[in-house]
Amino acid sequence: MSLLDPLRHLLEAVISKLPQPCLLCASPVGRDGLCDGCRADLPRLPAAHCPTCALPLPLAAPSPALCGRCLREPPAFDAVFAGLIYTFPVDRMIQRLKFNAALALVPALAGTLLTAIERHEPPDLMVPMPLSPARLRVRGFNQAIEIARRLERAGVAPMSANLCQRVRDTPHQTGLSRAQRRANLRHAFQSPTLPKNTRVAVVDDVMTTGASLDELARTLKRAGAAHVVGWMVARTPGYIGVSAERSAAAGRQSAG
Repeated sequence: MSLLDPLRHLLEAVISKLPQPCLLCASPVGRDGLCDGCRADLPRLPAAHCPTCALPLPLAAPSPALCGRCLREPPAFDAVFAGLIYTFPVDRMIQRLKFNAALALVPALAGTLLTAIERHEPPDLMVPMPLSPARLRVRGFNQAIEIARRLERAGVAPMSANLCQRVRDTPHQTGLSRAQRRANLRHAFQSPTLPKNTRVAVVDDVMTTGASLDELARTLKRAGAAHVVGWMVARTPGYIGVSAERSAAAGRQSAG
C-alpha cells in the first residue's frame, strides 16, 4: 500500500458525498458517477459468448460454446470475464480514462466489472496488466491498477501492482493482426516465482484479440500459477474490432 492511499481514500470519500452530475448525460447522479438511466443503457456482454475468451457469439450458438479461435488455438489463459461490450459509449469512457486521465470514470467502470465477476470464485491474487516504464511515464498512471484498486477495496481479492513487469516497451498494437500482436508481445513480461497452485486474475480495461492477456498468462504459468483468468471491463465485439481500433487511435490523437 502506498503512503498516499489513506489520503486518496479520504478524498474519494469526501468527493463521493458531493453532488455531481452524471459523467455521460450531466443529469443528477445516482452512484459511481453515472445516473441510473445511463448505467442501465450501458452495452452489457451478452449471455451468448465464448466461455474462454468472452467473444460475443451469434444468438443461435449453443451455450456454452467455444469460439472457432479458442477451439483451434487454445490460449494460455483459462477464462475471461467482462462486464461490457467495447462500443459506444463504453469506448469513449475508456478512452477518456486512458488518454485524458478521467479518473472519475474508474468507479463506474470498475462497478460493471464487479457485477460480472461477483458470482465467480475469487482468485488468490489480482495482477493489473502492466505498462512499460516508458508508457507509464507518458501517461502518468496505469488504468488497470486504478480499476484493480477499486476491486480490492470492495474485498474481492488482494492486488499486487508490481508483481509482474513489462520489460519490453512494445509499440501500439493498433492495426496488427493477432499473429503480429503475439510476436510483438513475446517475452514482454516478467514475473517472480509464485506459490504452487496460485490462482491469478489479470485486470485490464479492454480486451481485443487477447494477445496481451495470453502472453502474460503464459508468463504467470511459467512462474507457477495454476489458473489464470482475465477480468476485463470491456470486450470488443469481434476480431480486432476495426471500429474499436480506429476509435482508440482517435482517442490517442485527441489526447496528444
